[in-house]
Amino acid sequence: MSKKKMLGSHVKQLLAGVSDHGNEHLIELETDLVQTTILLAEAIEKLGASFLALHSAVSSQQDEINFLISSGRASNESIDRLKTIQTEISLHINAAVTSLQFQDLTSQLISRTVQRSVGLREVLSSLGMVGDGIPHDGDVDEIAVLLKNMTVTLESQSVELKSVLRKAVSQKHLDSGDIELF
Repeated sequence: MSKKKMLGSHVKQLLAGVSDHGNEHLIELETDLVQTTILLAEAIEKLGASFLALHSAVSSQQDEINFLISSGRASNESIDRLKTIQTEISLHINAAVTSLQFQDLTSQLISRTVQRSVGLREVLSSLGMVGDGIPHDGDVDEIAVLLKNMTVTLESQSVELKSVLRKAVSQKHLDSGDIELF
């Protein structure tokens, strides 16, 4: 087989390899992201339940403190300190519960990452399909035309994927009160 005829075989083998290996890695990536989402949901659910239980216990404790205050057994200085502590506890619990609400944002980001991975897998599959169309004994010009068509197809798929997956979540950190989802 001449060098010109071997080119088609090498290009075909290269495209098939890129497609196959890329697909394998992306499937593993998607599996990891799904597992991450499941673990995140479980952790958030447990944290939420713990914070609600903590809030309930603190509320019961506060009721008892209020009873002591109303009975006149506590000094004014103690009452002021208890009120300050009560305010701090409320702020911390509210901040913790607010942080738990960001699970939705995280899930959206993971979902979008999975969609990107699926889109990239489709692009890689296109490489494999075009590679299948390259004849083993094709001449350089024929292979060049197929590769140029492949480039146009890949660019088109990339633009389509970008338009579908616009950046929808713009939250930078959990303490910010400004959330732009869409």
